[in-house]
Amino acid sequence: MKKVVKKNAPAIDSTELITAMEDLEKENGIPKDYLLESIETALVTAYKRNFDSAENVKVTMDKETGEIHVYAEKDVVDIVENPQLQINLEDARKINKKLEVGDKAEVEIVPKNFGRIAAQTAKQVIVQKIREVSRNVLFNEFNERKGEIVSGIVQKADGGVVVLDLGKLEGIMPVKEQVPTEKYRVNDKIRAYILDVERGIKGAPQVIVSRTSADFVKKLFELEIPEIYEGVIEIKSVSRDPGSRSKIAVYSPNENIDPVGSCVGQKGIRIQNIINELHGEKIDVIEWNEDPSIFISAALLPAQVMAVDIKEDEKFAQVIVPDDQLSLAIGKSGQNARLAAKLTNWKIDIKSESQFREIMMQAQNEQEAENEENQE
Repeated sequence: MKKVVKKNAPAIDSTELITAMEDLEKENGIPKDYLLESIETALVTAYKRNFDSAENVKVTMDKETGEIHVYAEKDVVDIVENPQLQINLEDARKINKKLEVGDKAEVEIVPKNFGRIAAQTAKQVIVQKIREVSRNVLFNEFNERKGEIVSGIVQKADGGVVVLDLGKLEGIMPVKEQVPTEKYRVNDKIRAYILDVERGIKGAPQVIVSRTSADFVKKLFELEIPEIYEGVIEIKSVSRDPGSRSKIAVYSPNENIDPVGSCVGQKGIRIQNIINELHGEKIDVIEWNEDPSIFISAALLPAQVMAVDIKEDEKFAQVIVPDDQLSLAIGKSGQNARLAAKLTNWKIDIKSESQFREIMMQAQNEQEAENEENQE
């Protein structure tokens, strides 16, 4: 099937458009061919919308000169039933004598005022593509910053979602990522942890931030404690009850370094900076130990532990504490025990010395009774 183009119309000059596209390719990395293809597709839509045309239209733009050409593609037939889509053989052969029935002829047309429409459409496409590229650049930039702490100015704080101005983008802090004891006010400058970056409305990147994440505490320690940042001290785990208390387990392979002392700092000055950032949240810094008994005992601080009986297979620990330490070990509403269990990743059952003795006594009595029955 032959396809012949009849060139019978002047082109629309768009050399400035080509120059603009070349600049965009250099400065923004938007491929010129991609822009041309997008503009040509948009121009077809613009033509059909503005000229109410049912024709098979093709629009091309010369990549060197920017000249825009509009073609009506028509089937070559013996008898024309639809002039918009068909052309008879006699007229077709006026374009090219080699055309036969069944071929397609592309007849160039110059719609009135299409130059203005074309320029406007091309501008819209370019603006749209610049926005898309800018959004992609911002998305990639912030996506690479996931797990970092950012500073922002509170733009919206009405009891629901808090919106932060992060400079290039807005940060969204959902209610569940807000510390219940904190109050956020418009124009306050706060720090938050980048949880995720999502595609929002029309593809705009949306940064999800948090102040409740345990990783927020971990990152604050990395920023405030040089030894952690340098890798001399490792953070093994963090558990947190946002706004109330956190526990953090630290370790150093260098036996000459005191990981807990390094984190707390002289007179507590280092950790105080973190506590201030968390608006007074209590922080227990604990030395990690590969021996679960020692680690679990430390995790239950400030309570003193008498003994720890562990079951490795079940990751279960039975902890015995002095009678006067039971409430301290469990903590208000079970907070201390809960945070210790999360920090160590062990199930922990705490008993006072008296409770343990009663249990042992009861077990002993039951055993004695069983023995007596067996003897009878």
